[in-house]
Amino acid sequence: MANARALDKRRKSVRNIRKITRTMELIATARFKKAMDRATAATAYTRRITQLVSDLASSGLEVRHPLMEPREETKSALLLVLTGNRGLCGGYNGGVIRQAIPRYKELQESVANVQLEVSGKRGLTALNFRGIEPNESFMNFDDQPRFAEVEVIANRYLDEYAAGRLDRVEVAYTRFISIGKQEAIVETLLPLGGIEGADIAGDAKDASSGESMYEFLPSAESILEEVVPTSFKVKLFKCFLDAAVSEQIARMVAMKAATENAGDMIKQLSMTYNRARQSQITGEIMEIIGGVEALKN
Repeated sequence: MANARALDKRRKSVRNIRKITRTMELIATARFKKAMDRATAATAYTRRITQLVSDLASSGLEVRHPLMEPREETKSALLLVLTGNRGLCGGYNGGVIRQAIPRYKELQESVANVQLEVSGKRGLTALNFRGIEPNESFMNFDDQPRFAEVEVIANRYLDEYAAGRLDRVEVAYTRFISIGKQEAIVETLLPLGGIEGADIAGDAKDASSGESMYEFLPSAESILEEVVPTSFKVKLFKCFLDAAVSEQIARMVAMKAATENAGDMIKQLSMTYNRARQSQITGEIMEIIGGVEALKN
């Protein structure tokens, strides 16, 4: 039978851990609500601007934009991996890494020049552990990424793509579908034509399949020059928002499970402690009775 004092000490330790996990669960819940509101708002805007780009492309005016046209040969590609700066979020970071590494190796086999960039300390640590050194890393994104920060990265990608130094941009992240479902995927952001159909709802695609519902002033070409780069920036920003809300959901679920497991462990330790304490008291009583009998003799 285990020592009662050791069991009591362990039970107190588990209780302290349960307080910490419960607090982290509440914090993750609060952050999740804010992140989900931002991601939901960005989803509607992203779909609308993607629909506008689709309408411009199908307006029958022979409008073209370099960001929407795939290159004849992909000589240079970039893979951006979005992970978290902190752990204790279940399999969130591991799911993204499991999607990113095979895709990175595929790109290395088919593309001459492949760049790898990672956001988040956990992703950087996981890649370094596997002997992969990224070209660029970002540690400044948390549960509330700002558009201005993402725009800096997006502008760099746009400049390199326009200059011909970059032919393809892909992002590995966890897409937020609903509270109960998040999916780690690798998505192509450049050229824009590769993901156009994936982000437009069915009614939007039907609306853009025929003649355009818009009248463009001064011209569709001039509007396209402004809207298409903005569409890419918004899509990249949406990836960061999805990653942020998915991380908070994963941490909330993980901390809730940890709190419940700690509660079950405390119950089990309490039962074991009570049995050990009872056995110890019984032994002490027997010793007293034995001493009394010895004195009588």
